[in-house]
Amino acid sequence: MASPAPKTGLWLAVGLLAGSFVVLYGPVMVKLFHDWGINENYSHGYLIPPIVAYLIWQRRDALLAVRPSPSLLGLVLVVLSTVVLLAGLLGAELFLTRMAMLGTVVGGVLWVLGWRHLRVLAFPLAMLLLMIPLPAIVFNQIVFPLQLIASRFGGTAVAAAGIPVLREGNVIILANTTLEVAEACSGIRSLVSLLTLAIVYGYFSDPRTSVRVAIALSSVPVAILANGLRVAGTGIAAHFYGAKAAQGFLHEFSGWVVFIAAFAMLFVVLRVLQRIAPDGADTPALRVPQLNPESR
Repeated sequence: MASPAPKTGLWLAVGLLAGSFVVLYGPVMVKLFHDWGINENYSHGYLIPPIVAYLIWQRRDALLAVRPSPSLLGLVLVVLSTVVLLAGLLGAELFLTRMAMLGTVVGGVLWVLGWRHLRVLAFPLAMLLLMIPLPAIVFNQIVFPLQLIASRFGGTAVAAAGIPVLREGNVIILANTTLEVAEACSGIRSLVSLLTLAIVYGYFSDPRTSVRVAIALSSVPVAILANGLRVAGTGIAAHFYGAKAAQGFLHEFSGWVVFIAAFAMLFVVLRVLQRIAPDGADTPALRVPQLNPESR
C-alpha cells in the first residue's frame, strides 16, 4: 500500500507550482481575457478553458491510473518558458508571453507528473493553442489572401448571375455601388471559430483520430466556401437593393446565417466520412494507457 507521504509531497508540489504560475502569469491571463472581449476574431476564447477543464475531468480515471514519474526535462521547459516570458515582456510581444504560459503548463505537468500524464493530457493542452491570438504579422499574411479569394469568388458568382461587375483586387464594382471585401469580411473570423467548433464537434462525434482530423481540416475549405457565398449573395443583393444590403443588420445577420450553414456542411462531411469508413475501421484516439502491475 502506498504511503501518504508521497501523495502529500505531490499535492504540495502541485500547489506550489500552481501558485507560482498564477503569480508569474496573472497579468498575462488578465490581458488575454481582455483581448478576447475586444478582438472579435477570438471571442470564442472564453469557451476554451471550460472545454479544456471538462476534457481533463473526463480523463480523471486515466490520470489516477498512472503513477507519477517526474521528469527533469519538464523543469528545463519551465525555465526556457520563463526566459521566453521575460523576452516577451521586454519586447512587448504578447504572443511570446502567452506561448510561454502554455510552455510552463506543459513543462509543469512533465516536471511534477511525468510523460504518461502528459500523454493523457496531450489533446486538452493542445486545444489551449486555439485561445491565443496569432501575432499581427502572421495574421495579416492569412487575412489578405482570404480577402482576395472571397472577392474573386464573389465577383465570379455575381458575373455568373448575369450582373455586370468589375473586380479590382478586393474591391467589387457594381453598376450602382462599390463593395470592398475588408478584413472583417475576409472570413478569418468564421474560419477561426469554425475550426475551433470543428475540433470540438469531431471529438465528441466520433472516437477515431482520422475522422476527427478530417473534420478539423475540412473546416478550412468549408469556411472559405461559406464566406465566398456570403460575399456573392451580398453583391447580388447590393445590385438590386443598393449599398444598404451590405450594411447594418442585414449584413450582420447574413454572417450568422452563413456560419450556421457552414456548420451544417461539417455535419454533412461527418456523415459522408462515417458512411465511407464505418465505425470500427480505425483506432480510437484516446485509450487509457495499459499499465504493468508494477507501474501502479
